[in-house]
Amino acid sequence: MNKPTLPQGTRDFNASTIYKRNYIFNTIRKAFQLYGFEPLETPAMENIDTLMGKYGEEGDKLIFKILNNGLDNPAKKTEITEAFNKVLNGKLTKQITERALRYDLTIPFARYVAMNHGQLTFPFKRYQMQPVWRADRPQKGRYREFYQCDADIVGSTSLLNEVELAHLYAHVFRLLNLPVTIKINNRKILAALAELCGGAEKLIDITVAIDKLDKIGIEKVKEELQQRQLTAAQIEIIAKFLSIQGSNQEKIQALHNTIAHIPLGKQGIEELEYILAHQQSNNPLPLEIDVTLARGLNYYTGTIFEVKANEFAIGSIGGGGRYDNLTELFGVANMPGVGISFGVDRIYDVLEGCNLFPPQISSGSMVLFFNLGPTESNRAFELLQNLREQDISGEIYHEPSKLDKQFKYAERKGIPIVIIIGSKELAEDTCTIKQLKSGHQTTIAQKELLNYLSNLITSL
Repeated sequence: MNKPTLPQGTRDFNASTIYKRNYIFNTIRKAFQLYGFEPLETPAMENIDTLMGKYGEEGDKLIFKILNNGLDNPAKKTEITEAFNKVLNGKLTKQITERALRYDLTIPFARYVAMNHGQLTFPFKRYQMQPVWRADRPQKGRYREFYQCDADIVGSTSLLNEVELAHLYAHVFRLLNLPVTIKINNRKILAALAELCGGAEKLIDITVAIDKLDKIGIEKVKEELQQRQLTAAQIEIIAKFLSIQGSNQEKIQALHNTIAHIPLGKQGIEELEYILAHQQSNNPLPLEIDVTLARGLNYYTGTIFEVKANEFAIGSIGGGGRYDNLTELFGVANMPGVGISFGVDRIYDVLEGCNLFPPQISSGSMVLFFNLGPTESNRAFELLQNLREQDISGEIYHEPSKLDKQFKYAERKGIPIVIIIGSKELAEDTCTIKQLKSGHQTTIAQKELLNYLSNLITSL
């Protein structure tokens, strides 16, 4: 018999992990609501036409397609075989697949806005916290099934939206006690770079290659640009551009010197300057201009964001940007938008690796009543129900057993308080309470149990 396994790039989550993940989710959700965003959920699968062609050639390869039902029909064997051969040659056919798992939350959101724009109030601010799937090569910090937490604003071109999203990023990571750098760039600057290299049609070739810089290095990026038919002179222009260093102001000056004569470049620089200028002087945002930031997705048109943890080696833990033409893909024009995403799975890895989770994060049982016999357990269960009605979580050991076994159960589950009602306590209407961490033990009247535990749990 084969041992059970998980698909590559997926994980099970035990109780301890879920408590920690919920801490992240709850922190982000509260921040979203604090900033005026409303919740939205969309289906796990979308029609394949909704997704394909929206993420660039690299992204399209990573979309999980769902096979249609009825592919085992003997009467259509030849027809199905021919359809499969088309798929193997890179051609989609509705005979084989019509649906796919969502790759991100932005395109489904754009589809939702396009379908419902007549009923929405604009600017429309929504947040979404759901899993997505990518047929990527699993590795540390990269999974095939993972959660995204997105906040988007559509129906406004105001750069105040970018400023607000930058503050939202900083707010969440402050609450998580996680030092980060929020990297920013602008696709208009990259479009100006493409013009500098001979034409706007080269933008996708350039951004797809630049987006791999962190992974493969500058020499491999040059090789890829060469394979994409850029000349040695054009590659040299790009390499010089990617070498821009210094403070934010020094980078702005270098960009002025390089691309400000190109209208799109000038506009992109001005947008960066606006974001940098609109922050509190007493609490500046951890913003850093990064001219190598490309965000390979085709739909970005303006400001782009990427968040990196300062003290832990992992990929980006957040990203996003402006996508002024996204809903036009679904027949609704003039619907500008901008959004950001939090990578919960990577944020978890960073918090765990840096030991940044709060010590009291578990919301499991706070008390365990020992089971010392039928009469004793009946009284213990009655008291337990009274505690539960007052939102104090707890449980009773499932059967009469030795004290040592019940103590070990509480220790293994991390239950901090045990309550013992034996024959002596039953006769005297008392209970013995022991704190496992300190070893402190006391006996109180059963009628005082609720107040005693309320104060005790608050102090833990």
